[in-house]
Amino acid sequence: MSRLVRTETLTGEIALATQGFEIPTELREFADKSVEQARTAFGSFFSGALKTSEQLQSTGVNVQSTVHAAILKGIDHAQSNANATFDFTQKLFRARDLREAFELQSEYVKSQFATLQSQVKEYGALAQKTAH
Repeated sequence: MSRLVRTETLTGEIALATQGFEIPTELREFADKSVEQARTAFGSFFSGALKTSEQLQSTGVNVQSTVHAAILKGIDHAQSNANATFDFTQKLFRARDLREAFELQSEYVKSQFATLQSQVKEYGALAQKTAH
């Protein structure tokens, strides 16, 4: 019974703590600019990685087509995951209160889990292709 009382007290404390809490506009704007700068930097990195991969293929380096496809898929997945994280971060810093931030976090985790499952299936299909 004491656990139930403690849970109710903790829930009430969280509710009280989140009421009236707002992320300052300046902090949201700063975070937004920082995320955009990081997104640009990662975009340059992924672009360079893709060019390097293409150069390896075109210079005659003996790269198996399946391995090359896996490298390209890995770059694509990394870029997609990074973009999803940047988008989430921007949304998070634009949240008006903790409740909205928690909802965004929940949506992000669900989305990333589904994305991970899909990516694992794609790698599994490549592995099967290599085995045959």
